[in-house]
Amino acid sequence: MPDETDIQRPYLLFLGDAHDDLAAKTAHGIADWRREHCVGQYRLPGCRATLDLPELGPGAAVAAGARTMVIGAVNPGGQIPDSWIYALTEALDNGLDLASGMHARLEEIPQIAAAAARNGRRLHNVRHPARSFSTGSGLPRTGKRLLTMGTDCSVGKKYTALALERDMRGRGIDADFRATGQTGILIAGAGVAIDAVIADFISGAAEWLSPPAPDDHWDIIEGQGSLFHPSFAGVTLGLLHGAQPDAFVLCHEPTRKTLRNVAAPIPDIADCIDLILRLGQMTNPAIRCVGIAVNTVALPDDAAHSLLREMENAYQLPCIDPVRDGTGPIIDRLLQEA
Repeated sequence: MPDETDIQRPYLLFLGDAHDDLAAKTAHGIADWRREHCVGQYRLPGCRATLDLPELGPGAAVAAGARTMVIGAVNPGGQIPDSWIYALTEALDNGLDLASGMHARLEEIPQIAAAAARNGRRLHNVRHPARSFSTGSGLPRTGKRLLTMGTDCSVGKKYTALALERDMRGRGIDADFRATGQTGILIAGAGVAIDAVIADFISGAAEWLSPPAPDDHWDIIEGQGSLFHPSFAGVTLGLLHGAQPDAFVLCHEPTRKTLRNVAAPIPDIADCIDLILRLGQMTNPAIRCVGIAVNTVALPDDAAHSLLREMENAYQLPCIDPVRDGTGPIIDRLLQEA
């Protein structure tokens, strides 16, 4: 089982100068799934994201009970910009620990390292695994596994996995969410940031994350990236091979025309399902698609439900929005085929 992160709660969520809500997806994930752990948000001028939490600076957040400020904004490359450093050191100077899911290590920034040292505060680099991994073996293991896959990055793979865990547990099914990204780790308290693992060991890290289990146990593994995304396909493939899923759910955002942060078009859903099946069969010949999770946040209710019905007819699979309607039809399909 993955080690606990030992990050002290409650959190002050730092949104920085995020230009939209997707650029603050770490903060949104924590607020959506563990709102009881959040005392407020801290935004810099120009920030366009919001969590609808109280606006608090570090001092006020400490007075409200906060123990750690979590960097909740993301950016390509996972670097900490100079414009954030004053706010991060301010948090340390006010008595908060600091947790980051960025690729950059906090202690490598001199001002942050100095502020942590003079205040006796802890720095948590959630994205950097604290242990090493073996290469993947490809050997079968007991238990059952479901992996969320995507047509693109940031389409709802984490939310779908968390909703599946919640709804499966609600039916009395033995299921655990397995976090593979920094936000998931902060939500679950454990996991491995798979995109920070050296490439040769990604599949081995996925095997470690989801070890042998009782035959009736389901690990619900958070997916990463997309096999069609030129920036992240390598991580996605390693995770697919190491997870060895018995089932997968394809996650999709229907209003996008191009992949996030690149000019490539969104791939065809049928092509995605076919490629996942062909590549996944390398380590689990029985892999199957049990549904499509559609992120309809940009659509009104009538249009969203009409689209879901159209997709069900087109692909002959349960098509749901896990946030609007839950994951019941996918769980029904999963259990029927188990």
